[in-house]
Amino acid sequence: MGCSSSKPAGNKRPSGVGQRMSKTEVNQRIDSINETCATTFGGVSVRYAYLSQRGYYPDDPYKANQDSYSLTHNFIGRESDAFFGVYDGHGRDGDKCAQFVRDNLPPLTASIVKKELQNEIKNAVSNGEDSDDLSKSMELPKDVLQNVLTKAHVMCNKKMHACKDLDDTLSGTTSISMYLHGNRNKITVSNVGDSRAVIGRSTDSILKKEGASSTLKAFALSRDQTPYRRDERIRCRKSGARVLSLDQIEGLEPINEDEDEEGNGEGDMVLGEEIDEGGDPPRIWSPNGDYPGTAFTRSIGDAIAEELGVFAEPEMLSRELTKEDKIIVLASDGVFEFLTNQSVIDICAKFTDPLEACRAVVAESYELWLQYEMRTDDITMICIFIDDVGSPQGSTKDLGVVASVASAASGDGVDDDLISNTARPVRSTMTAEKSRAIMMAKKNMSRTVRDVTEFEEEDFDLESLFTEKTAEEKASIAEAIRASVMFQNITDEQRELIYKAMEPMPVKEGQLIIKQGTVGDRFYIVDEGRFEVRIVPESKLAEEGAVGNCVHVYEGSRENHSHPSFGELALMYSAPRAASIIAQSDGLLWALHRYAFNKVIAEQSSKLEAEKMLKKIDVFKSFSSDSLKELASSLCEAKFSRDDVIINEGDVGDSIYLVLPGGSCKSVRTSKNGSESEVDLKEGGFFGEEVLKGGPENKYQSTVTATNKMTCWTLQKSDAKRVISSLRKEGATNMA
Repeated sequence: MGCSSSKPAGNKRPSGVGQRMSKTEVNQRIDSINETCATTFGGVSVRYAYLSQRGYYPDDPYKANQDSYSLTHNFIGRESDAFFGVYDGHGRDGDKCAQFVRDNLPPLTASIVKKELQNEIKNAVSNGEDSDDLSKSMELPKDVLQNVLTKAHVMCNKKMHACKDLDDTLSGTTSISMYLHGNRNKITVSNVGDSRAVIGRSTDSILKKEGASSTLKAFALSRDQTPYRRDERIRCRKSGARVLSLDQIEGLEPINEDEDEEGNGEGDMVLGEEIDEGGDPPRIWSPNGDYPGTAFTRSIGDAIAEELGVFAEPEMLSRELTKEDKIIVLASDGVFEFLTNQSVIDICAKFTDPLEACRAVVAESYELWLQYEMRTDDITMICIFIDDVGSPQGSTKDLGVVASVASAASGDGVDDDLISNTARPVRSTMTAEKSRAIMMAKKNMSRTVRDVTEFEEEDFDLESLFTEKTAEEKASIAEAIRASVMFQNITDEQRELIYKAMEPMPVKEGQLIIKQGTVGDRFYIVDEGRFEVRIVPESKLAEEGAVGNCVHVYEGSRENHSHPSFGELALMYSAPRAASIIAQSDGLLWALHRYAFNKVIAEQSSKLEAEKMLKKIDVFKSFSSDSLKELASSLCEAKFSRDDVIINEGDVGDSIYLVLPGGSCKSVRTSKNGSESEVDLKEGGFFGEEVLKGGPENKYQSTVTATNKMTCWTLQKSDAKRVISSLRKEGATNMA
């Protein structure tokens, strides 16, 4: 069988700590295909590439890459078949475990498949069929094939336990693999652990129905097996496991022993769509001690965890490929820690070359790890572009349903087109350790002229940054921000303002763009050029001239439509830079200031919230979205100090007030008998709406006083009346 597989990780120390790492030394951190491979498996024409990048660990900067991968052509001796796999090791011998599965799972699978095929051929020949034709075209029935794959994974697990060259007591690996049957246009995905397979489909009906702007819709081909899944929690608890987060182990969070009883608990969380704000996942623990602490519920290896239900039996999905299927990604969980399935497919869809897609996804993942963690995970992915799917060859009577997810553990399967619930959330916030590091750095922060704001935000003039961009420049910026969580929900109007606010920044080779430890206020997009990421250990940060080791390289190219970005965290708040960025070549960056981002995004988002608040007011409840948007565009901001009287009962009213986050006030109304009633108003509350219900002299019916420093949106009565009058004329709304 012709195959490609991951190579031993390049752990060689750089030529000099603190000196610029050579291109060769940088590339030693990356293992990838030299150029995209174009080939045909039966009726399926594909182009594929792979890339694996060693992670950055401050306490162990030369730690081996614990990810591995394999790509096998001519699988089971058929040119139409192939086997792809990604293996993510963990524990002290995690790299050895991943390499063991890389070297053993594909041949074990092939051997068992061949034996089962011979049995199927013998049965067919006994029924009078031609053995020569069958040897080339016979396919295993779906249930037989999935049993074979389960057997191969279990045998690989037992073989690892017996291997004397590694210790899998507290080490092991996940496995995500895909068996491609080209003659049948069929794939079978097997999953053990929390690595993942995702497919991008060009289905017009789906995109139109969901109002999606992406050219491809992402669907999961696997379900992460983690304690986020209720069924997996229950299964492991039956084996005696405790399922707790680290905060629960340390007594910082309460433990609900009955959370998985029928009618209790929250069930599953949706992987790839929901955002995990805590970064503290539930884990598997022994009832006798605080070990092993795995954040997954299935694995190959992990002998101790296996006693607690963490076994090697895969869940599988079999389905036929169609012309709507365009991209398949197999990747370790380092990719999906901060990126949703859709974000990964969006990034890949920007490129015509799957190798460039791999580089872009890995670069984006690496950047997000640096932003939100003190380290980065090893990151590995295989990207397959499907160029054509022909008609299946031979009979398809044994293919079964289009897709089914099955597990030998449960003994049943769920027939479904594609998986929608994958049960582990992505993260969008930093760990407590990273937060503490930032707070410490702020105390000792040094500021430079290059990377600090010279003015207050309230004095910031957005239009002073505006420059017109060419269509090509807009396309480069659009490609770079397309998959970023920060820009996912921007409107067309906001996008145009971002284009204008992006500052062009020509750079020279050797120029320091960002210095580690300095406060950051800009987000950067690489238009052209190479830029290295350097991190200095905290203990050496104060040393004169310390620039650290190169841990990553961003490379932008208009020709390849590759435009990585960095510094995204600076758009959210002022924080010390986690790394230094130095230009390896002349180039061009696009820079977006945090204040510009706030003006364009934050204020617009606030007005979207204002539309929701306006909808709560009786007189506006029947308004259309366009009418609410028009009202929101007329809102003005008003600030009040504690004890300020905002409106007085009996005064002629001219405005309605909406209370913004953080604000609170007290409303006092006097009844006809002279008694007073008091109401506390907080975020989302409103007052003064009574001025719209009468004539020009309509008065406020209460006195409202600020109880803390607060901000309100104000809507002038005249602006509201103007919109109402317009609607009356159009006959769109009955305001009687």
